[in-house]
Amino acid sequence: MRRIDRRAFLTTGTAAVSALAAPAIAQSLPDEVEERAGLSQVTRRNTSSFRALDWEPYFSNLRKGAILVDIESRALHMWEESGQYHLYPSSVPMSEELTRRGRTRVVQKVVGPTWRPTPNMLRRNPDWPAVVGPGPDNPLGTHALYLSWTYYRIHGTHDTRKIGRRSSSGCIGLYNEHIEQVFDMSQVGTQVLLI
Repeated sequence: MRRIDRRAFLTTGTAAVSALAAPAIAQSLPDEVEERAGLSQVTRRNTSSFRALDWEPYFSNLRKGAILVDIESRALHMWEESGQYHLYPSSVPMSEELTRRGRTRVVQKVVGPTWRPTPNMLRRNPDWPAVVGPGPDNPLGTHALYLSWTYYRIHGTHDTRKIGRRSSSGCIGLYNEHIEQVFDMSQVGTQVLLI
């Protein structure tokens, strides 16, 4: 498969279809460029695993758009209904026990979500609050896409160190500026596949 132009990906945070045709760039970017782009060292080290994918092997159509989350490469691929393609670095579940794979869909879109830890999270971390409202300390960040699976979300994060890592309790996390883009392109009913 073709590799994404690393410079275009790191400076824009997404790869448009036109950038996918560019050859891979092996050179490293200076840290200050990546800092301006809001990307962490973890994301930079994981960049080589990002690759452009076609939607046809995974979805029968793009009605209402499609999201593919690749757990192994820690990347979220999104195709708008028009076919426009986007790629984002993500956080993924921290263990196989917390990882769910398969087909689901977006059932609700929430700006300024309220975070409530799951019962299992509270058992593991009894000192955690039962509820965290919208704001800078909310683990769900600024936007959340609720999936048809109970407790599973695609959401932003207040802790950007998690992006590019196995760090969640089951959800898929994105930088807040990236979830805002995915949120705007998604609809209730957008197809989601975790592989």
